[in-house]
Amino acid sequence: MYDVIIVGGGPAGSTFARLLDKKYSALLIDKKQGKEDFRKPCGGLLAPRAQRALASLGDTLPKEILVDPQIFAVKTIDLKTKLVRHYPREYVNVDRHKFDLWLMLKIGENVERKIGAVTKIERMENGNYQVTFSDGENLTTAEGKYLVGADGAHSVVRNFIAPNFRVRKYMSVQQWFENENEKPFYACVFDKERTDCYSWALVKDGKFIFGGAYPEKTARSAFEKQKELLAVHGWRFGEPIKTEACFVLRPKNGKEFCFGKENAFLIGESAGFVSPSGLEGISSALISGKDLATAFNLANGNEKTIRKSYNRKAKKIKFRMLLKLFKCIPMYVPFFRKIVMKTGVTSVDVCE
Repeated sequence: MYDVIIVGGGPAGSTFARLLDKKYSALLIDKKQGKEDFRKPCGGLLAPRAQRALASLGDTLPKEILVDPQIFAVKTIDLKTKLVRHYPREYVNVDRHKFDLWLMLKIGENVERKIGAVTKIERMENGNYQVTFSDGENLTTAEGKYLVGADGAHSVVRNFIAPNFRVRKYMSVQQWFENENEKPFYACVFDKERTDCYSWALVKDGKFIFGGAYPEKTARSAFEKQKELLAVHGWRFGEPIKTEACFVLRPKNGKEFCFGKENAFLIGESAGFVSPSGLEGISSALISGKDLATAFNLANGNEKTIRKSYNRKAKKIKFRMLLKLFKCIPMYVPFFRKIVMKTGVTSVDVCE
């Protein structure tokens, strides 16, 4: 029996668990184990807003999380018009898996951590939640007064509390290669024929990574076609070391956000907090995790007060996400993107 059950130990879940007052007993359920079982397709770049969110927590990144090279520019490519532009940007290039594990190390002893995947959620007569999860061999059941979903695009918590909720989603596919390109670079690729979102490429400690977000039904064929087209541009891929794939959300209007229901709460990508312009979600994961923890800590266990406080803060994150929709116009509408790239305008923040 716990006060709070947290599903998902990424940046959102870890931040919430870390900041949750010790007066609450909590259980964190997460699927991550060792390095090789981590398959989330993520470029692993901390955008300025994510850097500011970490700073607000008083965090500084240890050097073992950083990877070479650090990013100061993005090479933007439009495959249809063949336009190429370099824009100055300030990202921090990190090992995403090590970053997540580092955040988890900051969680206090009042939070018990279990490795597993949630298989079932039930609402009990007393209003509590019963959560069943599997570590691959055994099933374990836990009960909690509050439920927090921090389990990403395919959130089982969101699917349970809001089964009819729908949000635009894509299939993200990413492959790793030994880097055979002449010099490291970070690139953003627009290819309207394959996807109305974008693709990315970057180098991490001698490994070349290429990935993108595509419509689910054509994801793999679109991914492979883009590799063929970029090979003509001189990109060298070689044999893939590993392939990663998962769903990623990309909200397109104000109805595609869900903060939770009653004494169940959603944070990070499970709430829809992903930038529609660049699919960046780490910053909002950190912020929403912090906001929900603050709501819990100040409310002294009053469900209505927690809900009211968190909804108010979550609406601010939602508003920022909706503002990103305006940034999609110069990025994703071919006519305007052509003007932006030809004129060299640098105010469009790719990947934020």
